[in-house]
Amino acid sequence: MLAPAITNALTIDVEDYFQVSAFAPYIRRDEWASRECRIERNVERILQMLAEHETRATFFTLGWVAERYPALVRAIVDGGHELASHGYGHERASDLSPQAFRADIVRAKKLLEDIGGAEVRGYRAPSFSIGAANLWAFDELAAAGYRYSSSIYPIRHDHYGMPQSPRFAFRVGSGLLEIPVTTLRLGSRNLPSSGGGYFRLLPYPVSRWMIRRVNREDRESAVFYFHPWEIDAGQPRVAGIDAKTRFRHYVNIPRMENRLRCLLADFRWGRMDELFLAQAVAAAPIAARSAA
Repeated sequence: MLAPAITNALTIDVEDYFQVSAFAPYIRRDEWASRECRIERNVERILQMLAEHETRATFFTLGWVAERYPALVRAIVDGGHELASHGYGHERASDLSPQAFRADIVRAKKLLEDIGGAEVRGYRAPSFSIGAANLWAFDELAAAGYRYSSSIYPIRHDHYGMPQSPRFAFRVGSGLLEIPVTTLRLGSRNLPSSGGGYFRLLPYPVSRWMIRRVNREDRESAVFYFHPWEIDAGQPRVAGIDAKTRFRHYVNIPRMENRLRCLLADFRWGRMDELFLAQAVAAAPIAARSAA
């Protein structure tokens, strides 16, 4: 008898193209309000795509975006999706003091709840910026009333990553549930297999194989993520950026929407809160479960 198909978690980090961390050296924060904002049209396209596939997802939304586009937030909630927090101003958690981080996550949670009329239980740090040096962030999230985080990426990367972290959901000392972005274990390394630039770079059959392997061999739900700007081939090109940043940001953007449609057809998807918060997940030291 075949095992039932596993439902995976589909997540969208709601930020605009000019808010990407890699563009921070080129676009000042005080320039954001003067940039062409394309987040509304891109999120509308995503919501339509999800409706066509009868799929619900989790939207990790910036408070900065919600404040300016409240109708977008209400459309997310009205579509049956989970509204979650991406912080207020897309500042990396690793760049903030505990006090500044606390102010950011509290402000974002209250703002999103006031606009969306729904409890915000989840948080994702910009650029997966919770790691070994700032694990105190989990205590701050728990104290602020969040129930889970999806802020660790257990890979090696020049901008983020914590390869010694558990690969699947675990509880930290505060009782908060951390749900890492999914990786594929090959030998002694974790390979990225769950979205972002890797999904645009790799041929789609490779990404599909990786998620299927996690479902089949690990018997775990995959956590996939992408950004609204990744389906926007017409977004303004940022001038003066270095070649590495240009490649990472723009590679295969014209192919992204079709790949997402394939992904929606090939797998079952759901919201983070409904997939994970009802599970009984034990607490475990990060280092002790590095090879899990």
